[in-house]
Amino acid sequence: MPAIRAEGLRKTFVTRRKAAGLRGSLRALFHPDRQTVEAVRGISFEMEEGELLGFIGPNGAGKSTTIKMLTGILYPTAGQATVLGFVPWEQRQQLAYRIGTVFGQRPQLWYHLPAIDTFYLFGKIYELDDRTIRRRIAFLAEAFEIEHLLETPVRKLSLGQRMRCEIAASLLHHPRLLLLDEPSIGLDVVAKQRIRDTIRRMNELEGVGVLLTSHDAGDIEALCRRVIIINHGQIVYQDKVSALKRRYLTSKLVEVRYAHQVPRDFRVEGTQVLKIGRYGVKLRFDTRQTPVEAVIARLAEAGNLVDVTISDPSLEEVIRTIYQEQAEP
Repeated sequence: MPAIRAEGLRKTFVTRRKAAGLRGSLRALFHPDRQTVEAVRGISFEMEEGELLGFIGPNGAGKSTTIKMLTGILYPTAGQATVLGFVPWEQRQQLAYRIGTVFGQRPQLWYHLPAIDTFYLFGKIYELDDRTIRRRIAFLAEAFEIEHLLETPVRKLSLGQRMRCEIAASLLHHPRLLLLDEPSIGLDVVAKQRIRDTIRRMNELEGVGVLLTSHDAGDIEALCRRVIIINHGQIVYQDKVSALKRRYLTSKLVEVRYAHQVPRDFRVEGTQVLKIGRYGVKLRFDTRQTPVEAVIARLAEAGNLVDVTISDPSLEEVIRTIYQEQAEP
């Protein structure tokens, strides 16, 4: 049985249109003008147990709405879904004992208390005995490298530290499935990598499946074997991440900073120079034609490197390319 099976899921919201001026406000009070917003438009997909599945798209694509339906927070307007054999919006309580959730912009840890207090509270909510709670906290603290953070009030933690504690808290009750909604939002490069490492490790150690939503293609490339791209409430692409990389993530951006001034005619073989500053350069290259290692080597030969950042094209650019391909006859 798949961990998640969604068939024709739809979610429509009806909202009031804001009226302009006093007369418009009075009219809207008695005759409100309503508009319909289709957040999710009939999506269907399956996810196997223990799978690392990426669910990505730009802001407003319908990712969070889908996650909320799969956890039972929202009722769908139409369609069906099962998560670990349960219908989320009908059997939410039973499902809650078997899944963990993290919403990147909605913290679950108590802000003014140490994280360990929330851990113990969650343990009691999930009806674990004291010995099991202590052993589980010790295991998760070591796995996530947060032993030194447990007694610190959450308000004093950095965003990256807090997110590691948030994900650890969601795993306290041994869930079979973890749903992560933008866990790396707002994090720097180092913090993102630590989050990715801990997610991968828990998947390997306990076989927990992970449905990861993100606006960052790098999260998906680093973690997932398969990816679903959603835009305007519809699935526009689903395939293995390796296929996505071969087809759409071939272009890389490189930003370099040198210890010395950069000449105005700076060039590197196999790359396109996009911008030249006093000490920095921004370039683009195609990995199908020029390997990353070759570009870094050539950049190092050009002078004393202070900093190098390599990034993928934006997700919006990837989606735009997919749409262009679909539109072609």
